[in-house]
Amino acid sequence: MGARQIGVDEAGRGPVIGPLVVCAMEIPQEDRGILLEIGADDSKKLSKIRRGEIYGEIVSNTKSRNWGLGVIICPPKRIDSEMPSKSLNSLEVDLFSEAIESVGNVAQNPEILLDACDVNAERFGKSVSNKLGPKWSHCVFRSEHRMDSSDILVGAASVVAKHVRDSEIVKISNRLGMDVGSGYPSDPKTQRAVIELCRGRNPHDCLRWSWSTVIEAWNGLRSRPMPERFVGPGGSSQSALDDWN
Repeated sequence: MGARQIGVDEAGRGPVIGPLVVCAMEIPQEDRGILLEIGADDSKKLSKIRRGEIYGEIVSNTKSRNWGLGVIICPPKRIDSEMPSKSLNSLEVDLFSEAIESVGNVAQNPEILLDACDVNAERFGKSVSNKLGPKWSHCVFRSEHRMDSSDILVGAASVVAKHVRDSEIVKISNRLGMDVGSGYPSDPKTQRAVIELCRGRNPHDCLRWSWSTVIEAWNGLRSRPMPERFVGPGGSSQSALDDWN
């Protein structure tokens, strides 16, 4: 068996609605050409339709070839509950580590490629390595900024993460019977949705309560302080491949 690599990226770091999604994708190094053939690239360079097509190809190849795909869906509740004690960068270290552990076989000594979330890319790589612990210490970690653009495997992971994140937003809109837009604070549809979702006894569960957009909407509607949010263990989920469509 040839050398294996794991590429890791995230989608949804900044939105006020919906989850933060991290994808770790493992392939034999010799299969990089397949990613090139199916058009994998930085998700930001691709249309939503094209991302969906490439996502379908990735899932198909994952099922038919010796690939691994791990997706961690971190809900707003976990993000809010961890923000008082750690930074968003620290949370992403945890999520990247969880995604790698969900898909990687440490015995195969994979090379691990990270799209760094920290302003200091080297520090981010070391933090993920330390979080994974001694059994992963013999693996090579490469952590770089904008690696979703410079490395096709990390780009493929970014496509999966973005597709899953977009699918989660569609589910939220369908459940609410309301178009919540992209979930980003700059989106006018999202801004209107946040106000409506703050009209209940508490802000809606799909909101990130610790984001200033939600706090400002809440304060504009309520005289009482924003409630605190807590979550127990297991605040993130990993779904089966068929659940991501």
